[in-house]
Amino acid sequence: METLTSLLDAKGCPLDQQKFTWREMSSKPISKLDDDAFTRVRIILMNGIEVDALRLKNIGARFNRELRLPLAEVRRAEQHQATMVNWLLSADHSPLETTVAYEQVAIEVTAAVAQREPDPYQAQTYRFGLLEDFDHLYRYAAMLDRLEGKDANNILQGYTDIIPSRPTTVHHRAPEDDLRNAYQRDSAELITKIHAAMITAAEYQTHDYYMNIGPTFADPVARQLYAEIASVEEQHVTQYSSLQDPDESFLEKWLIHEAMEAYNYHSCVEQESNPRIKAIWERFLDYELGHLQLVCELFKTHERRDPQEILGGSLPKPVEFKSQREFVRKVLKEEIDLRTKGTEYVDSQQEGAASREYRDQLNSEGTAVETASAGYRWAPGTELMQKAS
Repeated sequence: METLTSLLDAKGCPLDQQKFTWREMSSKPISKLDDDAFTRVRIILMNGIEVDALRLKNIGARFNRELRLPLAEVRRAEQHQATMVNWLLSADHSPLETTVAYEQVAIEVTAAVAQREPDPYQAQTYRFGLLEDFDHLYRYAAMLDRLEGKDANNILQGYTDIIPSRPTTVHHRAPEDDLRNAYQRDSAELITKIHAAMITAAEYQTHDYYMNIGPTFADPVARQLYAEIASVEEQHVTQYSSLQDPDESFLEKWLIHEAMEAYNYHSCVEQESNPRIKAIWERFLDYELGHLQLVCELFKTHERRDPQEILGGSLPKPVEFKSQREFVRKVLKEEIDLRTKGTEYVDSQQEGAASREYRDQLNSEGTAVETASAGYRWAPGTELMQKAS
């Protein structure tokens, strides 16, 4: 495949040539232990992005009569893309192990985005959110040890620390303190728009997974743990989606989303270590470029605008799929005591009364996050040491 330098210059695979079979959609999954953890990070991220593409297009179809058919046609391809990507996860992942993997995605990808984001306020928002996901990882790692006797590092492969962060008990905020200042559509850089759509998609997927998986646990602490953290994930969806300019038209948001999808598949192609999985990323990058060209034409037809206004210039540098340990540790050291008051970030002593009262009521009968991690401290080789003792 030729090197991608511009989103507008690459034509991609036309939509009517994007074909699938059931066999390839449910092909051989990755190995939980033998594949690199960042292969799984990419799989989880791209599934979340594809499912968000379906969500956006389904909502858009409710408000746009003339776009209903092209939306349905692109959705069908992306439904099958999402299936093929998500089915790469292997059955030997327990739901809790998959949860640990989801939190690794949230931490490492959001940390990468925070460092690349040119808008200081938006970057601050990503740093704020990643510290909360960092604590969620610690709580779920403790739950994995408690229920299954497993070491979360078997999933994380040493890339991501397992330590407490800003405590989950203080993540619960009044809705007014979860809204953020949006970028300005006419002045924001393309990568800023891509980041906001990308992290919203990833967090939405995490929220939905926890809402579906949580009730299936018999352990009462695990059930409540998922309920508590799923609520925080909805807050994260609220904060990240509010970073996007609400004055963008639906077609403008669709255009940005397709650009975001292509950008992320390009990032996957550039860094994937598994040749079989890399071939899937290359194929779907070609598909997304085809979708992008279709939306560019719709944008010209229905809005009489040039897509160059939104997508012009060179392709942003790929998101870096690698351990962000040192950056996360630095943020943890410097920003653990941050809270929010309205759209602003403040010291914990300046947090508004609305969030304090909201949180006190929710936590008034105890919190599972504290119970799940009581007495837990991760140490290397935990699982092997337990078996030997």
